[in-house]
Amino acid sequence: MHPESLDATAAAELQALLAPVCDIARIAGRAILEIYGREIVVQHKQDASPVTEADARAEALILEALGALLPGVPVVAEESVSQGRIPAVGDSFWLVDPLDGTKEFINRNGEFTVNIALVRQGVPVLGVVLAPALGRLFAGMAGAGATLEDAAGCRSIRVREPGADGLVVVGSRSHGDAAAMDAFLGGTRVAALRGAGSSLKFCLVAAAEADLYPRLGRTMEWDTAAGHAVLLAAGGRVLTREGQALRYGKAGFENPHFVAAGFDWQFSS
Repeated sequence: MHPESLDATAAAELQALLAPVCDIARIAGRAILEIYGREIVVQHKQDASPVTEADARAEALILEALGALLPGVPVVAEESVSQGRIPAVGDSFWLVDPLDGTKEFINRNGEFTVNIALVRQGVPVLGVVLAPALGRLFAGMAGAGATLEDAAGCRSIRVREPGADGLVVVGSRSHGDAAAMDAFLGGTRVAALRGAGSSLKFCLVAAAEADLYPRLGRTMEWDTAAGHAVLLAAGGRVLTREGQALRYGKAGFENPHFVAAGFDWQFSS
């Protein structure tokens, strides 16, 4: 399935879902900010990654709301999966990270997000990324473009062609590997290298605030699907090292290394 190949019925269905999903993200974001404003109690999952009350509360709200919005469509959500609740998925399912960037949340730098994506035939066709502490909501739908809502209002966003002085490259603030990034970018003209948390990195590329986001470490599908959907809708792409489009619904829901780009990026052979 190619995002641009949606028929009129499928496109209309997605359009009808977009505003309710934005509202669901806002509800979760408000719950997160309530906890953000007081002492944060941190626990750790079996893989040693941090988790807070905000993760659990936001996920519960999102699961209930998505179940009412599209009854019967499976929801793969990070905290549920960590507790062994893994639904079988088919051609259509949701991917949810209720609090992407928990380390950013704990460190109180604002760069954490609520991620909600709808996947169809392996492609993220609708995505919402809300950064509640920053007041930025990114949304995208296959065939209909992407938007950014912030203090300045709501506007369309689109990827850009890189400038003559080189690429603006964005990398993970909390999970970066400087040596791997340097090796990957060897020979590439880079104008600036900046760090960002959570799925905001996809959104910075989508909003023409960056050009390239290489991810050279482990991610899960719920980490990436919503940002990927926004970037696709804004005219970008996400490719594996083999040059193939990143797909969803993989066994174990783990992603390979990938690059998110706002232009026609080609891996060197």
